[in-house]
Amino acid sequence: MVAIIDYGVGNLFSLYSSLKYIGVTANVTSSPEEIKRADKIILPGVGAFGDAADKLRRSGLDRILRSEAEAGKDIMGICLGMQLLFEKSYEYGEHDGLGLLPGKVVPMEGYIPENLKIPHIGWNRLIFKQENKLFKYINEGDCVYFVHSYYAADCDKYVIASTEYGCELTAAAANKNIMGCQFHPEKSGEVGLNILRAFCDI
Repeated sequence: MVAIIDYGVGNLFSLYSSLKYIGVTANVTSSPEEIKRADKIILPGVGAFGDAADKLRRSGLDRILRSEAEAGKDIMGICLGMQLLFEKSYEYGEHDGLGLLPGKVVPMEGYIPENLKIPHIGWNRLIFKQENKLFKYINEGDCVYFVHSYYAADCDKYVIASTEYGCELTAAAANKNIMGCQFHPEKSGEVGLNILRAFCDI
């Protein structure tokens, strides 16, 4: 069973529906007991980093996620959920993340060319940087769907895929059992479904 963490941030239905479509049993839950019983965990999220991090802390789910990560359980963050895996974010101030991936989350503004729109919204191809089991059912150059204004930086050792939007941006990162996708696999058609399949197969 895959636990989809419900902490009041994100569109959980499309992710749940995608997992159901590929034959994976999933529960949308905030229950520590259910999360501990799950085989794998997905941390979704949309919105502001500081608000999301605060909700995780107030619910105690930050401690559960760190504990399950330390125990070796596979955890995947999606979009804001991926950003929360890192140490810090500089979105409207400075905020602590879960610290499960080394690195920080910083604005795209001032980094990408000025003629490109922020947020970065749309389909972009994946550039593989390292072999990873998340990609076993897809090919380099496959396109996935992004919606973001901030990106993960100072994490080169852990970047497993980037994308090109005027310059290279982190598209996915991993460190052993901790994985993250800046894009939305649940909104990325068959490519995204195959990434979810691969995560559930690990």
